[in-house]
Amino acid sequence: MKDNFPFVLVVLLVVFWGVVSNLLRKKPPRASVWNRPVPRAVNRMAAADSLGLSSAIRAARQKSFDTSSSTSSSTEVHMNPISALVFIVFIGGAVLSHLAGLPLGVTITLALIGIFLGYSIKMAQQWERAVVLRLGKLHSTKGPGLFILIPIFDAVAMWIDQRIRTTEVNAEQALTKDTVPVNVDAIVFWMVHDAERAALEIADYNSAVQRVAQTSLREMIGSSLLSELLSERKQADATLKDVIGAKTAEWGVTVNSVEIRDVAIPDNLQDAMSRQAQAEREKQARVILGSAEEEVAQKFVNAAKLYAQSPEALQLRAMNIIYETTKERGATILMPTSMVDAMNPGAAAFALNMAKTDAGNPPSSGPSGPSVLQVPRTS
Repeated sequence: MKDNFPFVLVVLLVVFWGVVSNLLRKKPPRASVWNRPVPRAVNRMAAADSLGLSSAIRAARQKSFDTSSSTSSSTEVHMNPISALVFIVFIGGAVLSHLAGLPLGVTITLALIGIFLGYSIKMAQQWERAVVLRLGKLHSTKGPGLFILIPIFDAVAMWIDQRIRTTEVNAEQALTKDTVPVNVDAIVFWMVHDAERAALEIADYNSAVQRVAQTSLREMIGSSLLSELLSERKQADATLKDVIGAKTAEWGVTVNSVEIRDVAIPDNLQDAMSRQAQAEREKQARVILGSAEEEVAQKFVNAAKLYAQSPEALQLRAMNIIYETTKERGATILMPTSMVDAMNPGAAAFALNMAKTDAGNPPSSGPSGPSVLQVPRTS
């Protein structure tokens, strides 16, 4: 019997350690039907109907995921290699002490120390904080690194992850200030800055942040015009950040930023806005064209005054026109005699002086039109 005592002792200690670990470790909930992939047929039906089935399934899956993650985070037992190593070392020492013939009290003491340290030594990662309760009251917040708990008296109420998290919120069929139904998708970036408040002030801060973000988003949509939502995204993001952050600060949660991803409006309203934008563009184009015509006419008036004061400039312009029209080879150009006469500076000056002299005389009642050169016939 004495020869089998070390083996029996080791077996009993291992069994005891397994029972204690199972009691302290709560198994995560099984994957429910909401966590399973949605069948393709259901997605097609949800896309075809107007009941919003796909969004409801997505919201239910997100809620189930948040609940399961929060439960596992609050009840997880952080088993670390150091506590396991200490437990094995002391149990091995107890076995060796019994084999060496030491008193039974030494063996039992080493075994109890191993079990005590195996349960008491905890380790928190750099981004984790452990909220410790002693006899049901808040004792301290441990982490990161190693820390020791007193068995039976101390218990970790919740493990808090202080990394930045993202939460998707969606406001479906929310009415704007000008009664336009819109679907707005946004992302909230937040983190836990006070682990004690997050563990003691609220039961589930994950779902609370999501609900607060969704209600704040709907309130912001109801107090804003559609044009403001479409054009002033940054201002809307800042407003949402301040509103959500003010509500979650009491829970030890800080909202880093809020970003609106998409603002979806009905198709008929999109068509109307497209036609309005097209009409505005056409109006602007016509105004620009009228301004251009007015500017061109003014330039022509200025050029006419300049040509009237300087016949040489008019002659150079006429020569330039003739040159431009005769650049192409093989072209036959009919040119009026008045243009040819205009190339003579003397004739142009004489015609200008005659026009100034006869400016006060009334026009003759004879027929108007181009002069015709008559050539006598020969027999």
